[in-house]
Amino acid sequence: MIKNICCIGAGYVGGPTMAVIAQKCPHIKVTVVDLNEARIKAWNNEDVSKLPIYEPGLDEVVKEARGRNLFFSTDVDKAIDEAEMIFISVNTPTKTYGVGKGMAADLKYIELCARQIARVAKTNKIVVEKSTLPVRTAQAVKDILDNTGNGVQFQILSNPEFLAEGTAIEDLFQPDRVLIGGDTTPEGQQAINALVEVYANWVDKDKILTTNVWSSELSKLTANAFLAQRVSSINALSELCEKTGADVNEVARAIGTDSRIGSKFLKSSVGFGGSCFQKDILNLVYIAKSYGLQEVADYWEQVIIMNDHQKRRFAKNIINTLYNTVSGKKIAFLGWAFKKDTNDTRESAAIYVADYLLAEQAKIAVYDPKVETHQIYSDLDYLESRSPEENKKGISIFANPYEACENSHAIAVLTEWDEFKFYDWQKIYDAMLKPAFVFDGRNILDREKLEKIGFKYQGIGK
Repeated sequence: MIKNICCIGAGYVGGPTMAVIAQKCPHIKVTVVDLNEARIKAWNNEDVSKLPIYEPGLDEVVKEARGRNLFFSTDVDKAIDEAEMIFISVNTPTKTYGVGKGMAADLKYIELCARQIARVAKTNKIVVEKSTLPVRTAQAVKDILDNTGNGVQFQILSNPEFLAEGTAIEDLFQPDRVLIGGDTTPEGQQAINALVEVYANWVDKDKILTTNVWSSELSKLTANAFLAQRVSSINALSELCEKTGADVNEVARAIGTDSRIGSKFLKSSVGFGGSCFQKDILNLVYIAKSYGLQEVADYWEQVIIMNDHQKRRFAKNIINTLYNTVSGKKIAFLGWAFKKDTNDTRESAAIYVADYLLAEQAKIAVYDPKVETHQIYSDLDYLESRSPEENKKGISIFANPYEACENSHAIAVLTEWDEFKFYDWQKIYDAMLKPAFVFDGRNILDREKLEKIGFKYQGIGK
């Protein structure tokens, strides 16, 4: 029975996942390690409302387990040495250099972890891939461990996460499934069973699926690709709806009642974001191309093309509606996170819509209830479309949504935060320049109510 777990990586996956394992398995010591001292310090903050990651319910889980059997540390070697099972949960961004630039996953952090484990480990270890990885990455990890280790035995498992940010804790408490892939050897099956027993402390065993390691690695990419495909599909139809007079919400409801299709991920919007969808599809495209499967690659690449088009289309619609110029005009952004109930901004549609509008010399005013000021500037600076100084001149961040909207020409809703629905929209309208426009990129506001006040409302696909 596993008594000591280490997780390398204290990010959006490692932190919440290990916190729940620690809460549900009080007999297992769980240590989350990261070289980022500021991040670990934030995880150890006595005020759990100030954790580095915002996720509903996470603070209570950490509060219960931290100091009992959940620990956060920068001493990576010590945690590796003591652990019987090591989760690798580090970032695997899309490569920005060399072969596969813009598509392939950058595995340098995975390799660094493997080499550190190999250097430190003095006893047999089960190494669990938690990061999203290309197919057959486990073989590379195993080669490093077996050839540069200290003669100890390693078993490599794939245990991809299927968390949705904003509902991650609930997803961990009651997962649709837990997927564990490993070798078909007796030793591999023993390692699989060890991880099964960890999850079985709170997950029904009929929801714990076991496969070979390659199927597990590919299943994660495939799941995200299928979900993103549905978003791009309904967004493609939203543009057709706008041209024909159909209502995309009514179309989605009609097809969603078909049991073969279902209603999930059929909400039209300004486009998907987050750390997984685009990265995983690009990875899938690269893998297909590397095997010479050009038609397969083209098929999945179109999902990304459609998503990028939707963001550009939204920005162009704002420009066209505001009399073909936004130069010097104040556009209020409600929301910067890629979705509600998270402070994660990776690949958020708001970043790219802002970039397009700033290129037209618009003045952007941003309000988001959870995203910090430095992150918003950092997101724009990362694009390198203009200098950091130019970005700071073009964009302002507000702690109050009413102040963000005051004297603005238009409001763009970029995140579906529930609080936006309950604002005093009459007050907002009175403080705006007229005519006052609302561009609802998430289709969450009451169009009839806003138009009755006097707003000129535009949703997606209506």
